Order: sequence, then C-alpha cells, then structure tokens
Amino acid sequence: MASVINFEPKYITFDCYGTLTDFSNMTKLTREIYGDRLHGDELERFISLFSGYRYDECLGPYKPYRDVLVNAVRRTCATTGFPFSEEEAEKFYHAVPTWGPHPDVPEGLRRLATKYKLVILSNASDDHIMQNVEKLGAPFHAVFTAQQTQSYKPRMQGFEYMFDKLGCTPQDCLHVSASFKHDILTVDAMGMNHKVFVNRKGTADPSRPDYNCYEVRDIGDLATKLGL
Repeated sequence: MASVINFEPKYITFDCYGTLTDFSNMTKLTREIYGDRLHGDELERFISLFSGYRYDECLGPYKPYRDVLVNAVRRTCATTGFPFSEEEAEKFYHAVPTWGPHPDVPEGLRRLATKYKLVILSNASDDHIMQNVEKLGAPFHAVFTAQQTQSYKPRMQGFEYMFDKLGCTPQDCLHVSASFKHDILTVDAMGMNHKVFVNRKGTADPSRPDYNCYEVRDIGDLATKLGL
C-alpha cells in the first residue's frame, strides 16, 4: 500500500453515502424499526437482504430514491414473509438527510479543500443531498445526484454526466469511495487510473488489491498521503 499518492488531480471526486456520510445508520435504523419483532438470525437476514435489494434497485431504469428504499423494503418483506408497511418503509427515506459524517470526515475534507476542488457524485435525491453535505464541514466545487444524472451507481451514466459537467476525463480525477461494487469497479472499467479505497473496517467492502487502488483508513489519512 502506497505511503504517498504521487498524482495531482484536477478534481477529487467522492462517493457520499458510506464514504463521507455515516451510512451504517441504515442498519441501525433497521434494528430500531424491526428489532422488536425480528430477533437473532431472522433480523440479521432481513438486514442483509435489505442491503442486497437496495443495490439491485439501483441497477435498472432510474426511479426516485424514495422508491428505491421502499421497493427494497417491500421485496425484503416478501422474501422473509414479514408484513410490509409502506409507512415503516418511508421512515428510511425521511431519515437519510438527518445523518452526519464519519468522525474523521470534516477535518480531513477541510485539509483537502485547501488545495483541491472537491466533488460529490451520490446515489441521492436533490431534496436530501445538501442537508448531508452541509454536515460535512467543507466546501465542495460541485455536487451531483442520481436525480440529476437519472442513473444510480454502479452504472456508468452518472460518472459520464459528472465528467462532462466538469469538462474533464476519468484520468484527470482521483475518485474516493468505501465501496468497490458501487464505485471503484465502475471507474476502473472506465479507465480511471487513480482510485482510493477508504477501508472503513466493519462497514466498507473487503479490500481488493487486484484493482490497484490507493488504500486509506479515513479521509485524514487521504489528506496525509496527498502531502497535506
């Protein structure tokens, strides 16, 4: 693993949910909503299936983020035989903009912003994202959402939209994510040479050395590896 990043990007682009915003709150909220009726292995299976269905909902034609979450709950309930409540499912959507960053994020981003233009590409809705971004504690050059791009990651369309709006190529950017399946596999397939995997132990995807990423433990570590 490289101790420094010998690359000067035009932009540092970020995934938001999970990488910057603490998205483990999704699992915590699942436990809060269903933990009085599901227990042990049943609850863990529900959590796992809900995660899988959220990912699957992002792979097809664009739909509002509210529908991604509600449909994922509906499909999880159908698979497990648990009664579905649309009111309960919508609690996830309404909770997302209230979630703040991982503890390391504000200071790390502020250090990066002293030198670099920071950009977000998020699987988010327009009415959510700025509430999350405001909690990150640093200025961003641009913020793009799935609603704007009409596409969710891991599809390439959102990245293409971002590069077009920024007037750059994948080779001009350093992309930062805690998710291989949502971000890093896609930008690698698009020819991006400089990728950063944020290895948030216990919440991130497993490390994949075969994808030739820089690996950092948090955003402060990223700033250090860039000489800040």
